[in-house]
Amino acid sequence: MSSELSRSIDQLCERNSLLPACFQEDIVREELRRIAAARAKNRTERRRVLVIGGAGYIGNVFIRHLLNAGIDVVSTDVLMYENAPLAMTSWTHSGYTFIKGDLRKSNEIDSALNGVSDVVLLASLVGDPISKKYPTQSQHINVDATQSLISSLRNRGLNKFIFVSTCSNYGLQPDNTPAHEASDLKPLSVYARNKVSVEEFLLSQNWDFSYTILRFATAFGLSPRMRFDLTVSEFTRDMFLRRDLLVYDADTWRPYCHVEDLSTAMLRVLDFPIETISREVFNTGCDANNFTKRSIVELIHQRIPDAPIRYKDHGSDPRNYRVNFEKIRNVLHFIPAKSVADGVDELIRAMQSGVFDNADAHPNFYGNRSIPLFDTEAVK
Repeated sequence: MSSELSRSIDQLCERNSLLPACFQEDIVREELRRIAAARAKNRTERRRVLVIGGAGYIGNVFIRHLLNAGIDVVSTDVLMYENAPLAMTSWTHSGYTFIKGDLRKSNEIDSALNGVSDVVLLASLVGDPISKKYPTQSQHINVDATQSLISSLRNRGLNKFIFVSTCSNYGLQPDNTPAHEASDLKPLSVYARNKVSVEEFLLSQNWDFSYTILRFATAFGLSPRMRFDLTVSEFTRDMFLRRDLLVYDADTWRPYCHVEDLSTAMLRVLDFPIETISREVFNTGCDANNFTKRSIVELIHQRIPDAPIRYKDHGSDPRNYRVNFEKIRNVLHFIPAKSVADGVDELIRAMQSGVFDNADAHPNFYGNRSIPLFDTEAVK
């Protein structure tokens, strides 16, 4: 056994040591398969993952997970949210490379693809408000450029491709019945319709690489590129600052998942046998983190009892969906470690320390609210 193979197996076993023995055995067999395939193609045994959108809210956390797992990373990002310094977060790590790239420019992404074993696509205009604000750019990035990227992955000897989608695809589920992967998709927003289009594109064709679609629950939790335009962090910050919080349609449901756990889920897909994850769709989160807006507010209110709160019905966002996460729990043994309460508590501690005191002065860094790059393009 080569030293590289021995190192890879040791790290693989260490990060999956809490899984049942049968899963650990499958993961080791998968790593041996991956390395044998790399050797047959005269490629390096060392894993090198391209993360497209690596300087974002989830990307920064995920890259840390990859590097800690002994996996080399190429990160590419267009840095449209005043987040250029975050490309430097892992700069001194020998296994980290950053290439600035725009998903819409195939030549920039093509250079980042050289020599990688796997690709994870996080980059998109993420969220309903920003996609609605820039519908043309959303179509170009979230659909056209994404489909062009996927097509370009052919004939590269790629191992695995992960496409990050959203549970928002379920839109409005009847009778609060939790949606599973085969439930009807009812996208109500530009963002969700974009994601459904790419899912259909992936599922409708035969590819010469393994791909997996992860429908993420709404993210929460601390990140170097913190976002205060997501439900848990927005509510927690407004209540911490004793701002007048107006909550629309308080009894509508959403699923939530911590950024650390979402990173674990992506790493789990990279680790698990290709026959287990290829051409599969997984809701990514856990049943216990299905919450109504009201229940989130009440959870925060227990910690900040003097925060002012108002409720109002008939808001502009009609989405209401609970989600079933049985498949990812059973197939990938994915059980998120952090609850919504954990996320609220860690954010309160961070705000008490003063690290987010200047967040209002940098709205585009701390939220997907507007994109000066697109406003400049519109002027031109």
